[in-house]
Amino acid sequence: MLGTHESLWILPLVLLGLQPPWAEGESLRQVCDPSKGGTIFDYKAKTLNGSRTVSLSEYRGKTVLIVNYLGKILNALHEELKNYGFTVLGFPCNQFGKQEPSANHELLASLKYVRPGNGFIPNFILFEKGDVNGDTEQGLYTFLKNSCPPVGDSFGDPNDRLFWQPLKINDIKWNFEKFLVGPDGKPLMRWFPRVPVSEVRTDVLKYFRVQASLSVHSDWAW
Repeated sequence: MLGTHESLWILPLVLLGLQPPWAEGESLRQVCDPSKGGTIFDYKAKTLNGSRTVSLSEYRGKTVLIVNYLGKILNALHEELKNYGFTVLGFPCNQFGKQEPSANHELLASLKYVRPGNGFIPNFILFEKGDVNGDTEQGLYTFLKNSCPPVGDSFGDPNDRLFWQPLKINDIKWNFEKFLVGPDGKPLMRWFPRVPVSEVRTDVLKYFRVQASLSVHSDWAW
């Protein structure tokens, strides 16, 4: 049984036509469970250049997309939605096919000239490389995974592709999983790696519209 706060929290996602986290069956996108304790504000992360440690409580009041990969389409999404209080946080990881081998001090140059290349410079904050699965995973990712049901149930062939132990069904499946976190620091949604950012954008925009509608109706109630 959800409490009043949790019911209000999950309502926008139900209105989007998404299944609640206790629904049966596999999904490529999942609604997270608001009853799980804690928020992302309980965690800290060091910036890519190591110059400072950021408390994620700095993002209180913002809608945050947490990703473990980097790309030009994320730049476009961040630029488009930043005026709505939206931001992207990048957590590079080298556990998937060793696709991110650069050291922290080399990573920006690698992004600019190698992958994705063509002068790419992220317009959102990047944190130091770290593990998102296994015995050495970052606490933030432990929290996110515990708050959201798994997306997809298969890793494919793990040989020479997945570099952590032990494998768990709720692990991040590949470089392109995404988590949406609400202004209160609670995870809202989780997307499977193959879900394109264009679909994530659509879901986020729907979420904003429903939130705006609920806010208007709340004002009328007063």
